[in-house]
Amino acid sequence: VIVQSFDEEVVPKLPCLDLSPSSSTMPQRFLKPGKVVIILQGRYAGHKAVIVQSFDEGSDGRKYPYALVAGIDRYPLKVTRAMGRRQIAKRSRVKPFLKPINYKHLMPTRYSVDMKLNDLLAEGTVGTNGSVEVAQRPATRKEIKGRLEERYVAGKNKWFFTPLRF
Repeated sequence: VIVQSFDEEVVPKLPCLDLSPSSSTMPQRFLKPGKVVIILQGRYAGHKAVIVQSFDEGSDGRKYPYALVAGIDRYPLKVTRAMGRRQIAKRSRVKPFLKPINYKHLMPTRYSVDMKLNDLLAEGTVGTNGSVEVAQRPATRKEIKGRLEERYVAGKNKWFFTPLRF
């Protein structure tokens, strides 16, 4: 039996959790820039994308964790030996998209792309709500398109440039 006086307060002892960044109990941040993800919801569901910038704490316009992703809206078509140079160039085109997406709607894969897309986001390109400013979108999309096509033609990250079959 515990005897307690009215003037002292009983506070139960709980195990102390160390939530410092060096602690092993802190959740690991795995949605880093360069990570290939599959989009699960919305217009681009089933499409592959690369994380350009991640916002683990959210922002003013978006109160949830999200990532700015650059993905492939239209994948390149199959190329054969019998095709000419012009037809190969036409079938090797990629249509990209750039969009902020909630972490809940992203499925990370084991793949990552060693392509730096952060330098595309110059000062003032990303707004307070996490999306790309309207005036900057066409230029940014065109730059992403160039980098993705360059990578596809070089034969790097072949899995990334094939559409999911399900």
